[in-house]
Parts: sequence; structure tokens; C-alpha cells
Amino acid sequence: MSAAPTEQDVLTALSHIQDPDLGRDVVSLGMIKNLAIGADGKVGFTFELTTPACPVRDRFHTMAEEIVSALPGVTAVEVKMTANVRPAFGNRPPAGEMLPGVRQTIAVASGKGGVGKSTVAVNLAVALARSGARVGLLDADIYGPSIPGMTGVHEQPRVVEKPNSKGELQKRLLPLEAWGIKMMSIGFIAGESTTAMVWRGPMVSRAIEQMMQDVDWGELDYLVIDLPPGTGDASLTIGQAIPLTGVTIVATPQDVAVDIAVKALQMFRQLNVTVLGLIENMSWFTCADCGKRHHPFGHGGAERAAQRLGVPFLGALPLETEIRVEADKGTPIVVAAPESEGAQAFTAIASQLAARTSIQSFRRLPVLNVR
Repeated sequence: MSAAPTEQDVLTALSHIQDPDLGRDVVSLGMIKNLAIGADGKVGFTFELTTPACPVRDRFHTMAEEIVSALPGVTAVEVKMTANVRPAFGNRPPAGEMLPGVRQTIAVASGKGGVGKSTVAVNLAVALARSGARVGLLDADIYGPSIPGMTGVHEQPRVVEKPNSKGELQKRLLPLEAWGIKMMSIGFIAGESTTAMVWRGPMVSRAIEQMMQDVDWGELDYLVIDLPPGTGDASLTIGQAIPLTGVTIVATPQDVAVDIAVKALQMFRQLNVTVLGLIENMSWFTCADCGKRHHPFGHGGAERAAQRLGVPFLGALPLETEIRVEADKGTPIVVAAPESEGAQAFTAIASQLAARTSIQSFRRLPVLNVR
């Protein structure tokens, strides 16, 4: 019987596994941890992914197990899959007092209203949480907060006193929780009033800053921020005040909607915010009678715009009655019907979005030489 392999043997073998998004091997990226080799040839290690929503999680597990099992002297392999979302804040410094404990901040924006941006934000946040990530959702649409209705939460947040980094007691709002995520919205604070929120720009900006700074978000892997449509004060405040990991733009397929979405994209580029990608919503519907896909608003406009602008296309979402019905009930489709076409599309896009933020995290990571 062959002698048990050395640690170097195992690491060298595992270095043949390449992360498709980061373009480097998993050993030099520091993903292999707690490697232990017994005298009887049993090998165990932890494979630490960059996100719980990793789209190639199962493939990595299979590849690692097969590669190490093939080494001479190996009698058994135990691979433990974990995840560690690393901080990524684009070109700005860490969040500090603004968002302590938040590792990634993802804004969801659109050039115009009516494209389903809030529906996308809610379902992406919940999909990330269902993968095992710690997720928060901030409703930054001061004039038209829709997160309370879409999540079925209508309570008011509690106020508590907690020490800040200097040990001074400060009043903090506790975010409300549902569907595995923490949430904050001006709709929770203002209640069910039907009165319009008539605020000028500075008041809007201050309210958004308070919902970030004065909320006890705790430890989060991702804070998804649902921006109001357009390129107004709220989007500028978010883009300038906090260290965004990046922004994703939601559009519908028709040319006029895509053209307006591109303007929003260009605004964030001017603010030096990384564009994580474009999402095409209401891309198709599947006919219940014939089973064929139809494209009432055209098809592929967002994908063509992404190619033209050199940004990722994160995926397309269907136009489904069930998505709207469940949203009106306060239930995200990824919870209400996780096997549905729409829920599967949301989950796939959430994985792609998590992969893009991982690239931001590892962009400046030094290479580890394991050979």
C-alpha cells in the first residue's frame, strides 16, 4: 500500500481546480483550509467558497473529492463546504460607522418606474438568504416605499440604546425581519398613512442616511438597497455616501426602457460605482395552452445593451402572474413557489450577482504560491 500523500501533494492536486469567475486556482485564492491527513490515508479539508450562493458549489465539491481520491495512498476523502463573504467596497474605504458589520452593499436601480425593480430586489435578497447568507434589505424609495407590502410586514421598528465604537450610548432602530432577511423602510416608520411624502431633496438624503447609520443591521453578508427609479437625490446619496460594492440595473426589453436604464448606469459610472450587471425583467411569458415562450415587450434588449457597454448580463426574468399575485400577498415568489420558472430565474440571477461581488472582493488579493 502506498504511503499517505503529503500536504503539498494534496494542495498541488487541488490547485488544478480553477474558479471560473476569478480566473485563478482555488488554492492560491486561499479557499482550501484545515487540511488534515491521517497516517491511514484519510484526507479531510474545508473548501471555503466566496459566497453561500456559489453557482458551482456542487461541481467544486465533486471535483475536489475526485482529484484527491485519485492520489496514491488516499483511502478516504471528506470535504466540508463552507462560505465566507469577504468585504468589497469598490473604490471607497470600509463602511465604518455608517454600516458596521456589513460586508457587501448591492444597490438595485432602474432608469424608470414600472420595470419591477422592487420585486427584483426583494426576491434577490430572499434568494441570497435562502442560500445561507446573512442578508438585509433597505428600501431607499422614500416617495414610494413598496417593501412593506411586498414582504407582508407592517409593524413599526423598535428603538433600543446601544454603545457605539466610542462606548457612548446611542438610540438605534432594530430592523424588522421576515423571510430570512432584515428590513428597513420609511414605510415601517411612517406607518400605513396614505398621505404623500412631500419632502425636498435634502430631507430625502438625510432620511436615507439615517436608515443606514441609525439602524442596528448587525453582521450581514449582503445589504441589498432598493433605490427609487431614476437618477435623483436618493441614488446620488447612496452612490456618494456609502461604499457600494456595486449596482445592478433592472430594465424591461423594449428599446425606450433600455435606453433610460443606460442613463442610470452611466450615472453610477460617473460616481465610480461598479456596475455589477443588467437584469432584463418581464422578458417572456410561457403560454399555458401551447407551452411556448412569447415576448410581448421584445427580447434581448438588456443583453445587447450589456454587451455594448461592456458590463455583465446577469439574466432574464419571466412575466408571470404568480409573481405579481404573491407580491400582493406579501410573499416573495422564491418562497411561495421555489420550483416555478420565475423563482428559478431569480435564484440563478442571485448566484450570478453573488459571483460578481466575489470578483470585487478578490480583485486585489495576492497570489499564494503553493507549488
